[in-house]
Amino acid sequence: IFVLQESMHAYAANVYSSVVEELTKGKQRKFIAVEQEFFRLWWEAVATDKHKQEVHQLLQEGQLEFVIGGQVMHDEAVTLIDDQILQLTEGHGFLSETFGIRPEFSWHVDPFGASATTPTLFALAGFNAHLISRIDYDLKADMQKNKKLQFVWQGSPSLSERQEIFTHVMDQYSYCTPSQIPFSNRSGFYWNGYATFPDPPKDGVYPNMSLPVTEANIHLYAQTMVANIKERAAWFRTSDVLWPWGCDKQFFNASVQFSNMDLLLDYINKHSDELGVTAQYATLGDYFQAIYNRNLTWEIRDSQDFLPYSTEPFQAWTGFYTSRSTLKVISRRASSLLYAGESFFTQYIQKHPGGSVCKCEALRQLQSLRWAVSEVQHHDGVTGTESPKVKDMYMKNLMYGMLNVKKLMASIILDLNNAKKNREVYSSISINDSGTPDVDQHVVVYNPLAWNITTFVVVSVSHVEMSVYDELGHSVPVQVQSSSEFKSTYDLYILVEISGLSYRKYTVRSLDGKQSAFIGRSVKYRRKDLTQPEEQNHQLLPVVNDCYQVLFDQNTYLMHSITDRETNQTVQLTQEFLEYHVNGDVMKGPISDNYLFAPNASAVPVAKAVELEVVFGTLVTEIRQYFYSDVTSQDYIYAVYTRMYTVPRGYNGELLCHRIEQEYSVGPLELNREAILRTSTNLSTGQLLYTDNNGYQMQKRPFKAYVNNTVARNYYPMVQAAYIEDDAMRLTLLAERAHGVSSQGNGQVEVMLHRRLWNNLQWDLNYNLTLNDSSVVHPVIWLILGSKAVTDVLYRKSSLELEHRPVVIFGALSGKPKLQGQLHPHPGCGSPVTVPPNLHLQTLSIPGWRYSSKHTKQVHSKHVDKGKECNADFSRVLLRIRHLYEVGEHPLLSLPVTVNLQDMLKGLGSVVSVEERSLTGTWDINTLKRWKWKTAEYPSKRFFSSTGISENYTVTVHPKEIRTFFVYFQGQ
Repeated sequence: IFVLQESMHAYAANVYSSVVEELTKGKQRKFIAVEQEFFRLWWEAVATDKHKQEVHQLLQEGQLEFVIGGQVMHDEAVTLIDDQILQLTEGHGFLSETFGIRPEFSWHVDPFGASATTPTLFALAGFNAHLISRIDYDLKADMQKNKKLQFVWQGSPSLSERQEIFTHVMDQYSYCTPSQIPFSNRSGFYWNGYATFPDPPKDGVYPNMSLPVTEANIHLYAQTMVANIKERAAWFRTSDVLWPWGCDKQFFNASVQFSNMDLLLDYINKHSDELGVTAQYATLGDYFQAIYNRNLTWEIRDSQDFLPYSTEPFQAWTGFYTSRSTLKVISRRASSLLYAGESFFTQYIQKHPGGSVCKCEALRQLQSLRWAVSEVQHHDGVTGTESPKVKDMYMKNLMYGMLNVKKLMASIILDLNNAKKNREVYSSISINDSGTPDVDQHVVVYNPLAWNITTFVVVSVSHVEMSVYDELGHSVPVQVQSSSEFKSTYDLYILVEISGLSYRKYTVRSLDGKQSAFIGRSVKYRRKDLTQPEEQNHQLLPVVNDCYQVLFDQNTYLMHSITDRETNQTVQLTQEFLEYHVNGDVMKGPISDNYLFAPNASAVPVAKAVELEVVFGTLVTEIRQYFYSDVTSQDYIYAVYTRMYTVPRGYNGELLCHRIEQEYSVGPLELNREAILRTSTNLSTGQLLYTDNNGYQMQKRPFKAYVNNTVARNYYPMVQAAYIEDDAMRLTLLAERAHGVSSQGNGQVEVMLHRRLWNNLQWDLNYNLTLNDSSVVHPVIWLILGSKAVTDVLYRKSSLELEHRPVVIFGALSGKPKLQGQLHPHPGCGSPVTVPPNLHLQTLSIPGWRYSSKHTKQVHSKHVDKGKECNADFSRVLLRIRHLYEVGEHPLLSLPVTVNLQDMLKGLGSVVSVEERSLTGTWDINTLKRWKWKTAEYPSKRFFSSTGISENYTVTVHPKEIRTFFVYFQGQ
């Protein structure tokens, strides 16, 4: 919070206050505003009533335009599509409710590379055009030379022309006004100079303020500006040139900016015959309207993205895919908890309208986490490219929001399990992630996914004599074993089976001599010296479940091979930890930092010795490998915990059986080391890798040879999934946080797990961006091996099960627990919600925004800020459904699927009305008419219109579609 306040104080508040004041002084002046987080902070805490009236007027007259309109300008490489949609929805809801406006253009100028998910996202949100800037320097130069910086982008291969969008790539000058000009060594066209932290200068004189425009120099300013405009005009097909005026942290003194800009524009227009240019203030919408009016035919770009991104031969921006691994995982856990909390609260409101939990307070608790998850999607947030102070702010806000949502979920459980209903009283609820349940405690487990799950939840216990019972008093399969992390505790694995959007209660009891838990049996093997020559006879240790046989080499303690028991195909597979050594001295060559990855040479193996411990169990077998830098070292530097599950008969364990779960322990690293896990197989892959864009679609990543920096330029972001394959088999990796990933050799895939860096680049030192991260991180990756047909089905559901693991809450009981409470006939408390196997319930929430569904009505009854009172709309439920498959990917699951929303949601109540909306909810889909840009393939095409909702609430969802609805229930 402090960092936000500091930025508001230093410049952000002054930007909005002074820009609004200056825009009112001249009808010709215009301005675009992007991120809502700072604007909302200004609106709620700084803006006067006069400011607010002026903003309404300026928006109405087109002088002020909100572009993108999300809370932030989100990163495109390491963010999940759900979180991108959340932050966009948050910003759009505020703008619609407060001003009755809906952004129609994007300004994605600063994310480090461009994902193919983004054009689809913005098309679904109702945008008419998309603007990006940061793409590979050599690609941009080629596009510039051939006038190909503008095109129609079909970001999704399945949605293709139905959700395409016109895209403009900024030229080599990017989004800032030139700051160097020939006749002055000041800051170019920035007359307000540069912002100072933490305080603005008392005399109003900022560093490096440019020379004011005078009669003596106005011709020089005009010549410089016109020359730059003409240079840029040569790179585009029309004579309309977008000339961005501003940059990061600019316009904090809009008075001095606009007064000089006015003089310069007037001079150019008076001398337009001589100069060959006319100039006018414009919003982004004005520019795109001018281009659209030209009615040209544009080339189509397919679904290939613009990742990775390099600015120079040795500046590959692929380090941030892994930077600040802890922030990356906390942001994802927060997002997952929010997803669970939203559906939990929505069900509670619908089914228990008279419940004791305060609705307004509950909404505030959810909003605190919505805000925190939204803001961390910033392109200098989850990317790990911020200073430690800003990182701490993100972490603090995420932890605060998570605590609020856990409190809310605990309050709802307390209310649903009061004495009147169940004759059971929760005396307390523990909301810690890893509570240690004492005897006779409830473990409440909520499944946030809209399908039945069978999985294990792990809780720490203090001793091995344990039993676990379900609500009916039936014994539940559990296994107890020594903890890999803490010497004095044990891990209790509880096998849970829970319906969609339901929760179950399990009672953990210590036993009097009676043992029902399976006990994991630990076998420890002596440390192996890897520097010694290998023995010739390979003794192999098998670990087997119903899906796989994994062999470990007893000479090295490393994995040797995996056999898929369904196809009886064996893949040779070994894993090792390596480190890239990087340079920290700018005088000695390229450096790695928060953003960049610049390895000195090939990665170096780090382990000289390995220890092995295997915990054999009836339900879980865990292989623990510890890696040492030396045979005599006391402490290990890396560890891998590999878990394989065996599911008892009577349970659906397909997904559980088919994953090999790995958790790593990495760090603290030595300085200027980048740690990777390299998995080498005998798959004939030709170094072809596949990685996901934002958990939405896969991208093909052929290995490319470069003159310089080939290793770093072949790194790609893995947000949720990556795989390698040959004709017969596919090895898929699923991740719970973002990583950099690459295939540096045939049959190989390597994942960057952690980075610790320091360098003496002055810019990095000024902003404390040296990433001296001494933490220990514990990434989790699930491996799935099998034929393409089988893994195609497994990885989609498995990636969502990894993302949205069950929420566990501990409840202490007063008195003797009575296990037989009132239950529904299905396993789980609450009425289950189940979607077909090719769909995902992406959102089920109560947004609380109270803008009218009818836009014309909202425009005439705009909400004026009324303070902090709670008058939220609790009757409107936001529902999103996503089709998980691409066209032609699977013979059955790639087909369109028809669902009846009334049937699907009957567990929540009786549906009385459904409205289909744009992605962020602000457009009625029936009134959304996006611009139709001409292409050679579709010279007079019409945009695809969705199949709509039938009178009985039936909808058909096509491959990769995301359909958004407002749903209203009877009695709300």
